[in-house]
Amino acid sequence: MLFLKLMFAVSGLAASLGYGAASEFLRRSVTSADPPGSSSSLMMTEANLTRLVSKLTRMRGAALKVGQFLSIQDTHVLPPELDRVFRRMQDSAHYMPHRQMESVMASSLGQSWRSSFAEFDPIPFAAASIGQVHSATLAAHISPTGRPEHVAVKIQFPNIAESVASDLSYIRLLLTAGRLLPRGLFLDKTLTVMKEELADECNYAREAVCMRSFGSAERLGGDARFKVPWVWEGSTDRVLVMEYVDGMSVGGEAVHSLPQADRNEIAARIIELCLRELFVFREMQTDPNWSNFLWNATTRQIELVDFGATRSYGAAFIDNWLRLLLAAAQQDREDCLRWSLELGYLTGGENDTMNNAHVESLQLLATPFCKGTTQPFAFGPGSAWAGITADIRERIPIMLRHRLTPPPRETYSLNRKLSGAFLLASRLQANVDCRKLWDDIVSVYQFSTTLS
Repeated sequence: MLFLKLMFAVSGLAASLGYGAASEFLRRSVTSADPPGSSSSLMMTEANLTRLVSKLTRMRGAALKVGQFLSIQDTHVLPPELDRVFRRMQDSAHYMPHRQMESVMASSLGQSWRSSFAEFDPIPFAAASIGQVHSATLAAHISPTGRPEHVAVKIQFPNIAESVASDLSYIRLLLTAGRLLPRGLFLDKTLTVMKEELADECNYAREAVCMRSFGSAERLGGDARFKVPWVWEGSTDRVLVMEYVDGMSVGGEAVHSLPQADRNEIAARIIELCLRELFVFREMQTDPNWSNFLWNATTRQIELVDFGATRSYGAAFIDNWLRLLLAAAQQDREDCLRWSLELGYLTGGENDTMNNAHVESLQLLATPFCKGTTQPFAFGPGSAWAGITADIRERIPIMLRHRLTPPPRETYSLNRKLSGAFLLASRLQANVDCRKLWDDIVSVYQFSTTLS
């Protein structure tokens, strides 16, 4: 039954897109306004883009998460038309009907759930791939402070966890049937990893544990530059109630009005946080979506509000991944190949073309941390980083053609976060002493494994 429903949905969308393509063909035939050979874009007209985005965003869950995952990247591996679809999806989340919201709250917190709140705004102020967020006031008698407290209530959409497999199957059919992605992306492996990660993200009880861990005194609770909201003990696996924070998204338009020094500071803190998560905590919040990081100009803190995508990494993996980064920063080609083989980036059977593109890309990515790189390192249009990303993009089609194996499982989310941090620094047009951040953390790293 599930397969039939899935095929019906795909065929319905295909028919709609086909109608749009036929209309576009007729328009071009009459107007002759488009150059010869442009028929390859018939399917991705403006109208069809709107149809596709509308269908996928209404699916919520995995479909929207795939879109957000792919659209946040700055790798330019997607065809331009598909990239436009996923970037629209990032800004097109839907709210659930009021009755659905009431049902989720009642099943999660009990029929008398409203007694836990002195106030509750039924209109959500935000929505994402698997849930929406409401403003509320936690009642004094159950508040951790003993006072009424302003809170954010994250409510999961109904049946999201159960729909992950079917949504990902839908996405796979759509992308493979349309031959919209290059072979070197290893779509099946990507979707398998995403299925496992989404299962974790649908568990708000797990997220609450991660928030408390990151907010502990041993981690960010003892660092006045960051703020991790407290979590209400009454939260469940589908309703997460946390302290409300007032900052603005570090990637929002308003941030551009901040002084250059503040933008430099925000970017430096985010990059430093990535390094600490990897080489100190060995646990990382891997979703680079800018709305997860808020800048509070009053407290001068970066507020961290989403820990659903938190991943832990084994000591042996982090040891070898650091060795790979050290080799790249030292421009050591042989060690780059050695540790790439050890980690599983390469099989050993790759041709020189692939090996060269792979090593060159690693060395380019490590440039901000190199000893000989001028600091502070400049990000943004016309900067050194802009030139580096252009060089990397030239190598991506080569690696997609010649890659023999998908990347190691751990690196899917890890690379997403690091690339997101650099992309944010570029958006902020920041200048960051990346080498100092690197030295401060890496110089005291204790390897748990020895070299053979």
